[in-house]
Amino acid sequence: MSVNLQKGQKVDLTKGNAGLNHLMVGLGWDPVRKASSGGFLSGLFGGGNNEIQIDCDASVILLNADNKLVRKEDIVYFGNLRHPSLSVIHSGDNLTGDGDGDDEQVRVDLAKVPPDIHHLLFVVNIYDCVRRKQDFGLIQNAFIRIVNATNNQELLRFNLTDNYAGKTALTVGEVYRYNNEWKFAAIGEGTIDASLSEMIRRYT
Repeated sequence: MSVNLQKGQKVDLTKGNAGLNHLMVGLGWDPVRKASSGGFLSGLFGGGNNEIQIDCDASVILLNADNKLVRKEDIVYFGNLRHPSLSVIHSGDNLTGDGDGDDEQVRVDLAKVPPDIHHLLFVVNIYDCVRRKQDFGLIQNAFIRIVNATNNQELLRFNLTDNYAGKTALTVGEVYRYNNEWKFAAIGEGTIDASLSEMIRRYT
């Protein structure tokens, strides 16, 4: 049975799940509906499908025990879909967030995570947010979920229910080592970083 987490909660992944190595981490979101009768949103975004076109990008930042980024290749995102260790593999970029279910997926092989990596930080930012004048107030129904990729059983889900208006990047959650086991923390913190590059500076 899947566990629904609240912001700030932590849960064991491998403790009690012997042999759990292969994870599928799914991230999803939906664009909000536009104003139905003209107005600012209608004029700004145009189009006839009544949904704002917003490009959210999910990434994984692999950090050491001190929460520091050591190598450039320890960033897995739409421009670098595979970590050299093959421990983290990104499914690729979804440009709109349309449709039900996961918008982007990341495969994680815990057994292949390099020994100096202790944190897999899952973040989402809005592509070209400054020029497009977009923020996470234009996104709804955001979530992260973790699935046992061996049997497709959903282990946990974290729905991001805070008001993220004005925020342009989200630290969604992290998979991390603790006492030789792996755990997950539901973070759900919004920032005003304008790009993934700005987010990364926090860890260098």
